[in-house]
Amino acid sequence: RLAAQKLAEAFRHRTTRKIYWSLVRGVPKPKQGRISTWLAREEENERMKVARHGTDDASHAVSLYSVIDTAGQKLAWLSMRPVTGRTHQLRAHAAHIGHPIIGDPKYFEAEDSWDFPGGIQKKLHLHARRLVIPHPKGGTIDVTAPLPPHMQQSWNLLGFDVKAGDVPEREDA
Repeated sequence: RLAAQKLAEAFRHRTTRKIYWSLVRGVPKPKQGRISTWLAREEENERMKVARHGTDDASHAVSLYSVIDTAGQKLAWLSMRPVTGRTHQLRAHAAHIGHPIIGDPKYFEAEDSWDFPGGIQKKLHLHARRLVIPHPKGGTIDVTAPLPPHMQQSWNLLGFDVKAGDVPEREDA
């Protein structure tokens, strides 16, 4: 019971680190950034939209991103970290900066002429890669998940080295 309480506190106080990997259309500039918006649910579908501060039911959302590698100017591999925890936050933020996540059925609004590069599946390319949580008795729990098969296939096709995206967790990060 104590462990569950401490883990819940870690998430509530944002002392956990959640690191996601994504493949996005285009290459964000700058290559590292912070996205801070207000998000609200769209009534007509199950999407979140960027809203103005003060809009009914809008919640502040902050995400950090960093470009790990690129495939020319057409695709970029991002490491993304939600600072807050809102529904579809990373997906909505990637689309908001003009670089939607490949295969996202809700936020990837590519014109009909945009073709997925050969061999890349039209599946969501967003992956919860790593979770670092303070251990209730000291130290940390650091869990890394392998890429799902469709993303591993994309990484192989694009020549991305998975090791390039795994950086040691810093205490002050």
